[in-house]
Amino acid sequence: MEKKQPKDETQLFSPPDISDDDILEAMKEIGGYLDITPGTFKEVFLFAYNHAINRLTQSISAKDVMSKEVIAVKKETPLATTTEIMAKNAVSGVPVLEDDGIVVGVISEKDFLFQMGAQNTGSFMEIVSNCLSSPKCVAASLREQCAQDIMTTPAITVSEDTSVFEIAQIFGEKSINRVPVINHSGKLVGIVSRTDILQAVLYLNKKS
Repeated sequence: MEKKQPKDETQLFSPPDISDDDILEAMKEIGGYLDITPGTFKEVFLFAYNHAINRLTQSISAKDVMSKEVIAVKKETPLATTTEIMAKNAVSGVPVLEDDGIVVGVISEKDFLFQMGAQNTGSFMEIVSNCLSSPKCVAASLREQCAQDIMTTPAITVSEDTSVFEIAQIFGEKSINRVPVINHSGKLVGIVSRTDILQAVLYLNKKS
């Protein structure tokens, strides 16, 4: 029977490389007779370790790790102002809100890059190239626009009860770095970033 390996997408933390000598020493410390090879012992340990981490991250939800003070903009916020807000707060993306706090989209550096001419690679150097080859600034058309004109919508959001495990999967599947947290009315209550997820996993690792 073929043995299954732990799935990469569910491994929120990769344990350090374990040598056969490490396993042998651990088996000696257990004492008694163990009818198991070092290789099998190591495999069981890795499965158990990742299972424990996944189980624990299922018990931690968005409300436990989210930042409650969220940098956000309104739909009508001019893009010039939006860029100033993002630059001042050193963030690469912000939720876009209705006047009542409902999340309607997300605007990120990628949205600006796309609008400024980096449709294919999304690279800053492509924008520079376009600027150098054009008599007009490729960003000129953005001056009169608002956040709602270039935001990504519908926004990818999670609820306060969404587990850290699920959020990590969303980050991987959607290739995003942060996700707004909304309440049952769809209003913004926080935001979770990749850093928040990493800190939660490292905390669990220290406890395990």
